[in-house]
Amino acid sequence: MRFANIHDRLSLVTASDTVVDIAQASSEQFGSSMQYAYDRWDDLVAFCSTLTDTGRTLADIPPSAFGNPAPQPRQIFAIGLNYADHAAESSFAVPEEPPVFTKFVTSLAGPYGTIALPEGKVDWEVELVVVIGREAHRVPTDNAWRYVAGVSVGQDLSERDRQRVGPAPQFSMGKSHPGFGPIGPLLVTPDEFDNPDDLELGCLINGEQMQKGKTSDMVFPVPELIARLSAITPLLPGDVIFTGTPAGVGLGRTPERFLAPNDELISYVRGVGEMRHLMVSAH
Repeated sequence: MRFANIHDRLSLVTASDTVVDIAQASSEQFGSSMQYAYDRWDDLVAFCSTLTDTGRTLADIPPSAFGNPAPQPRQIFAIGLNYADHAAESSFAVPEEPPVFTKFVTSLAGPYGTIALPEGKVDWEVELVVVIGREAHRVPTDNAWRYVAGVSVGQDLSERDRQRVGPAPQFSMGKSHPGFGPIGPLLVTPDEFDNPDDLELGCLINGEQMQKGKTSDMVFPVPELIARLSAITPLLPGDVIFTGTPAGVGLGRTPERFLAPNDELISYVRGVGEMRHLMVSAH
């Protein structure tokens, strides 16, 4: 199934690309908030399996109507160096443990619009985003996908100067400016994919391909990330995991390249959709 946050309302996108307002279709059995829906995700999916293709078509909905499908998670986890080629371009060894940091919730944004660039070197990092659909605590790897509500497209935008300031790196601060965590446009349940562990993702700037990878190249695949995280702290419904980025970031280029005003950043995951953002000056 495919879900979207349209005009701040929980919506189902059917196989024929019509859009169903869940609150209206359920006579308010389910509310309009997509974030609150994760607390009843199994019931929601069961209900949506009974719906027919009625409603507006997806093509009739303007990009500005789409919001972040996980706008207010209680916890955000982000994984560093989760692709060997990205670790190499960042001058790090492939990690034996996944480096974990957070992006603060005020950095989250929707899949379309503008992003204001602060001073510094703002880099791109396209990522598969996982949203949790059931409380997960001490989950075994072979059962981990059962705890996933769905996946989406994400960008872990990063201001490299702040990220690398000493004496200790400031990953979370450098990655948490407003707009630095866009997610969307759709949330797609894992059963929609032949293999949810093998999805293509990438990004382009002004039409030029910057990143292109496969999630099958992750050092720590999604099930292992969920197992390792949930071994320490319970994952809650609606929590977000940014799962890491493949090679091709600006920091790893010679010469280095960073985002500038008027750049258009397109980010995608095949089978999920694409985000489009225009960079603007913060001043």
